[in-house]
Amino acid sequence: MTEQRLSPGDKAPDFTLPDSEGNDVKLSDFRGKSVVVYFYPNAGTPGCTKQACDFRDSLAQLNDAGYQVLGISPDKPAKLAKFVEAEGLTFPLLSDTEKTALKAYSAFGEKKNYGRVYEGVIRSTFVVDPEGKIAVAQYNVRATGHVAKLLRDLSLA
Repeated sequence: MTEQRLSPGDKAPDFTLPDSEGNDVKLSDFRGKSVVVYFYPNAGTPGCTKQACDFRDSLAQLNDAGYQVLGISPDKPAKLAKFVEAEGLTFPLLSDTEKTALKAYSAFGEKKNYGRVYEGVIRSTFVVDPEGKIAVAQYNVRATGHVAKLLRDLSLA
């Protein structure tokens, strides 16, 4: 069973999740700003590290254009803290151990890998506009090259 995927114009589901230091972060706190929300499977794995570092390396460009970045995974805050420190990440990583935001954004569901079907995180990226609506919804994105594509899609590259 797959949740209904989000599309541009949909209201972005709000969430309150702890960051790597245990502080609650709410999407609604960013109302009035554009926010890139990306979902990834597992902090510290090669693909997720590459994607996080691409966001880190493009953060000034995104921030200068008025975009905040939030990364969300099912990892616990302590694991996220190690990831932030190891990779020098400069944007919040949020812990969704209950998978409430993942499911609200249809970023958790059935996946296939080498013929095996299982439930997991669907690597996805959303841009939420200042009014709290989805401006961009991208599912099944690749870890490598995704941030560069997003920058092009946002006319920033």
